[in-house]
Amino acid sequence: MGLFRKVFGTYSDRELKQIYPIVDKIEAMADEYHGLTDAQLSAKTAQFKERLQNGETLDDILPEAFATVREAADRVLGLRPYRVQLVGGIVLHQGRIAEMKTGEGKTLVATLPAYLNALSGNGVHIVTVNDYLAKRDSEWMGKVHRFLGLKVGLIIHGLDNKQRKAAYDADITYGTNNEMGFDYLRDNMAIYAQEQVQRGHSFAIVDEVDSILIDEARTPLIISGMGDKSTQLYDMAEMFVARLKKQVVTEVDNKEEEASDIDADYIVDEKARTAMLTARGISKAEEFFHVDNLSDPENSTLAHHVNQAIKAHGVMKKDIDYVVKDGEVIIVDEFTGRLMFGRRYSEGLHQAIEAKEHVTVARESKTLATITFQNYFRLYRKLSGMTGTALTEQEEFATIYNLDIIEVPTNRPNARVDNQDVVYKTENGKYRAVINQIKECHAKGQPVLVGTVSIEKNENLSKMLVKEGIPHNLLNAKNHEKEAEIVAQAGKFGAVTVATNMAGRGTDIMLGGNAEYLSKADLRKAGFSDEVIADATGYAETDNEEILEARKLYSERMAAHKQDIDAEADQVRAAGGLFIIGTERHDSRRIDNQLRGRAGRQGDPGETRFYISLEDDLMRLFGGERIQAMMEKVDLDEDTPIESKMLTRAIENAQTTVESRNFQSRKSVLEYDDVMNKQREIIYSQRQKVLDGMDIQPIIQGMVSTAIENHVNHAFGEQTALDIAGYREMLRSLEGTYFPKYAVKLSEEEIADKTAQDFIELFQSEAVKYYEQKEQEITSPIMRELERVVMLRVVDEYWMEHIDAMDDLKQGIRLRAYGNVDPVIAYKQESLSMFEEMIAAIQEETVRRLYSVRLKSNEEVKRERVAKGMVENVGGDGTAPKKQPRKVQKIGRNDPCPCGSGKKYKNCCGR
Repeated sequence: MGLFRKVFGTYSDRELKQIYPIVDKIEAMADEYHGLTDAQLSAKTAQFKERLQNGETLDDILPEAFATVREAADRVLGLRPYRVQLVGGIVLHQGRIAEMKTGEGKTLVATLPAYLNALSGNGVHIVTVNDYLAKRDSEWMGKVHRFLGLKVGLIIHGLDNKQRKAAYDADITYGTNNEMGFDYLRDNMAIYAQEQVQRGHSFAIVDEVDSILIDEARTPLIISGMGDKSTQLYDMAEMFVARLKKQVVTEVDNKEEEASDIDADYIVDEKARTAMLTARGISKAEEFFHVDNLSDPENSTLAHHVNQAIKAHGVMKKDIDYVVKDGEVIIVDEFTGRLMFGRRYSEGLHQAIEAKEHVTVARESKTLATITFQNYFRLYRKLSGMTGTALTEQEEFATIYNLDIIEVPTNRPNARVDNQDVVYKTENGKYRAVINQIKECHAKGQPVLVGTVSIEKNENLSKMLVKEGIPHNLLNAKNHEKEAEIVAQAGKFGAVTVATNMAGRGTDIMLGGNAEYLSKADLRKAGFSDEVIADATGYAETDNEEILEARKLYSERMAAHKQDIDAEADQVRAAGGLFIIGTERHDSRRIDNQLRGRAGRQGDPGETRFYISLEDDLMRLFGGERIQAMMEKVDLDEDTPIESKMLTRAIENAQTTVESRNFQSRKSVLEYDDVMNKQREIIYSQRQKVLDGMDIQPIIQGMVSTAIENHVNHAFGEQTALDIAGYREMLRSLEGTYFPKYAVKLSEEEIADKTAQDFIELFQSEAVKYYEQKEQEITSPIMRELERVVMLRVVDEYWMEHIDAMDDLKQGIRLRAYGNVDPVIAYKQESLSMFEEMIAAIQEETVRRLYSVRLKSNEEVKRERVAKGMVENVGGDGTAPKKQPRKVQKIGRNDPCPCGSGKKYKNCCGR
């Protein structure tokens, strides 16, 4: 493989050869575009749009469009995209992933393809991981687009529908993955087209694409409503499980599953992250809850609560999987170490953890709409992304998103030194070596960033450093508010920072310190509020005097701090640059590479090293039998590192194994959601046609005919004729709904002579008459609106129920694997039957409601308001009626009725 690469180059090398000639064209235009006035440069936008309308393609105008953005960025921001940034821009335009290292200016790169694709008028979405980055980029990079005559929108939390619609209607829209996904779901719950905010999915550029499309892909987006109140079962299950004895094993085998003499009530499988009751545990559960058989179908709810409780105790760990903060259980992102506010574990696991931690058990929720990130981003006709680390996940990107990855070279050669891993026999020996390495670096002033895999280990290492008297900054999900500030200063001379692996991602670590954050601190000392500081350090246009004053001070302090930092940066470079220490290998090589990537920014010197012990979870659970054997055989003391090529290979193999498992897990989630997605597409596309004004009267008539036909055929069954009893039973289900009572009168002889088809035609004829009569009463325009609204509401109600039913089906269907049945195939077959049943139910319920609907007169509405203790007070100025509390007073039977009808009370509401 190595020889092949030397001769032919990597896939990226071969692809880049085709891109470089385009870059040469762009660079050749630099002098010509530099000579244009601002007006001439911004006028290029209208010229490009005209050329596209005349038949040219985006690829035809790419060199000129990129040259335009390059010159505009130089004039507006003082930033001129480098050659490698032009390469990255072309890769994104082609609908691929650009792998660009930390500090290479990916934010600026996105402006190039965004401008080019926005010229088509279909809208471009630039997706980031949080509101801060979306707002910053829309203001900062948005200046370039606005200078060139394009509109820039921003989608963040807290906007109303009008603001969201305006943002999506812009040429380029910055936003977060969560907000855009939720907007899509809300749009497909709208009753009126004007309530929808998005206008299609043409082209998306996803920043930190690996984080959004892979790390977050396992958790679907869910819009929830209030469900049933949480039952006492969570607390009862907690009381029961808290008394049980558990046994933790690396991996459960069949013998342990079947054994009845295990001295434990439940077994925890660390590798699979599951927990299961033993035979002894099941007996205790049956005794505690007073049931004969826990496996009986009627005890399924109880069994589910017990299983979630043992998972909460055995698998989910505080300060690793979640934290308890302000009386709430908050999930910790295993990849970034950040708190995931607003996210909850599904299927009652979150409630089980709340019961375990003795905080308020939240009410269960009902799913109103859901979609996975995989299926949301596959809606885009063209998708691209950028990140510093994607190559290790290239199979997943290719399989699920049909995206290939191009490794873009760095602007300056990488000067970072990546040292070999150091492996110790025990965890204690490893941490002593880490402390010694930190001491060594600290003594010469070399800044150190230590990455840990959990909050628990993060805090333990901090305690060790305190004992050694080493000053340091501690960063984890518990103090995430200061995340960017702490990470930004991790490159200062002599700084020691202990952080969860990916904390502070998106913040540059500059050698010598970060002038921006030091200047912000100066503004706080000067008495400016956080809101003013945010505006002063942002890029939005303003005429606010306080913000302008803060901007002036900020600019002055930036200049002063930069001088100090430049001198300190030279000291840090002389000491060897930033030293990255990994205290454990992560399950994913990509996360390790991200940690390494924090050092060596834009050609800076730097050094990295991972410290590993044979007791680490990765080695213990996935290292294999050879590693276990080595642990027993190695006769070294704790402080002597083990050097072995076999160990290095074993570590890589363990990571590859876990990555493969995680990929299969995400793939399995997607296989199930793909079934749901096809059904979702059918429902949403039909729904959209109704919203867009499609005449559904013929569809309603078809539903009526089908419903009547089903009723009649059901009544006849295998018979060729009906007796009087069968006829009356059939009529009972039809009259009063599809036509008035007694509208159809038949003698016994007539009933005996009629076939099923005769009855169908008779009843359909009566139903059409009744419907036409109803339409005449309430007018055709109102009837058309009623048809539309009723149908949408019924579809939404039944779709929500279907989502829950599909979720229940998915939970149970996996057990089919024990019977050698492919659960995915079984899921597809059964979900299709459920979908068809739902469609039939929707049709029948829509027809039933339309036939039974009755419009209330103004008189009736007034009476209802009076009954509710409210009267109308209509202003003489033509303003909207205001509801006022009804005055409590005694009204005589012959007094005028307070509803305003002019009638006596005894003949009106008091009747």
